[in-house]
Amino acid sequence: MTILPDAIRRRGPWSLPNLLTYGRILAIPALVAILFWPRDDWMRWLALGIYTLAAVTDYLDGYIARAWSQQSAIGRMLDPIADKLLVCALLLMLVADGTIHGWSLWAAIVILCREILVSGLREFLAELKVSVPVSRIAKWKTTAQLLALGFLVAGPAGDKVLPHNTQIGIVMLWVAAALTIYTGWDYFNAGIRHMVEEDARTP
Repeated sequence: MTILPDAIRRRGPWSLPNLLTYGRILAIPALVAILFWPRDDWMRWLALGIYTLAAVTDYLDGYIARAWSQQSAIGRMLDPIADKLLVCALLLMLVADGTIHGWSLWAAIVILCREILVSGLREFLAELKVSVPVSRIAKWKTTAQLLALGFLVAGPAGDKVLPHNTQIGIVMLWVAAALTIYTGWDYFNAGIRHMVEEDARTP
């Protein structure tokens, strides 16, 4: 009876947290393909189901890794990449099908630009062996972003069940964009500070 738990709790690239992260990455092309039929209500609900599972794994992989002491280098690398790929791919598809349009495009642009900025800063700070911890506001940003995308993925199909579903998603997208600017500035400020310190140490 102890064989199964031992197999599940194994470390390395095939640990359960990493498998959940791989699953989240594999969900991205599936979501993109499904959203090529944005006017089909069944496709919208299918996309929402897959997206919900992917969002749940975003929480579970980190929780299990900490609870079972299965943190790994590949997990630390792939987890934020999976999140950014999922968000960016969905934002592009939702803009393409018109769910996000008009002034709301600016919210999507802010989020996309922040993801690129933070990725660049993390790469630079990693070279200096400096880690930037995730703040509580950054976690709020992630939550608002995930919820906004959930409402928007449901889109017109969701409007038939929950009135103003899409508008709720748009409002939450703006909330996520505002938090994105705040947290992005935190990362940028930390990056600039370390750059200045590094240049000061260079003879």
